Amino acid sequence: MARTLLCIVPHPDDAEFSAGGFLARMSAEGVRVLLALATDGSKGSFEPVEAVQPKHGEAPRPNLAQIRHAETCNAARVLGAEEPIFLGYEDFMLDTLPLSELREKIVYLIRKYKPDILVSQDPSGPLDPHPDHRALAWAALEAVHFSQLPRLYPEHLAASLEPWFVVEKYFYNPDPARINCIIDIADTFERKIAALTEHRSQIDFLVEDIVMQLRLAGIDPAAVAGTGSTHSSFEQKCTLVAAALRRQAEETAKPAGLALAEAFCYERFHPMVEAIAGGMESGRVSRKVDKTL
Repeated sequence: MARTLLCIVPHPDDAEFSAGGFLARMSAEGVRVLLALATDGSKGSFEPVEAVQPKHGEAPRPNLAQIRHAETCNAARVLGAEEPIFLGYEDFMLDTLPLSELREKIVYLIRKYKPDILVSQDPSGPLDPHPDHRALAWAALEAVHFSQLPRLYPEHLAASLEPWFVVEKYFYNPDPARINCIIDIADTFERKIAALTEHRSQIDFLVEDIVMQLRLAGIDPAAVAGTGSTHSSFEQKCTLVAAALRRQAEETAKPAGLALAEAFCYERFHPMVEAIAGGMESGRVSRKVDKTL
């Protein structure tokens, strides 16, 4: 029976940016990959709301949430994942929820899909300015460590959802001191980029921000992308994003002597169990390079 991986992220494209190479690799190795998205990503644009309203006599255009929903489904297919799971919260609103509500939603997903592997953001990583990222990271951390307790949300039993323990946890964007797992994504980096480019509505948004900041840093965006021109076309914008992510993956890979990689904080069992099992350092799995699952 194929193993199951559940990746829980705040927004469309978060999974691809932070773990897309890993997810594509797991799918290629026969793992069932599920993506769960907490919000609709409806704030990810520099375009004011009134600018996208139809003029008199025009047919209504899809709103950004609808566009991002379709893009997410397309990107999931590129990664080899199943149809995404949408929790339906509004973008930039997760921090307004009681933490217990979001935690319960994630525990529900864990018990429903019974993943062997969970991927989500590390809440103890460098300060993340996005409130959705911070809220989801804490809720996922709590959910995955206590979803095996039958007295936690006992109403799930009425839906025939039994407590479930997720053995392997991969937390992306960790504090550098917590990185203990470096995954080789040389063979799946291009699929990571291909999946990202399915988020077409976000390319303009992201590149506009990147170009602005590159110029403020005194760097020529055309030189970074290698196009020798401004990034007016979609293909050129994708080239810029791919160049930035390739450099990031190269830097991540250097400590392991790899070409391209993604880094995680990897956890399995309680530190006491790891200590008893042996082969661990300070109750945590020792540093792994290109960990084979």
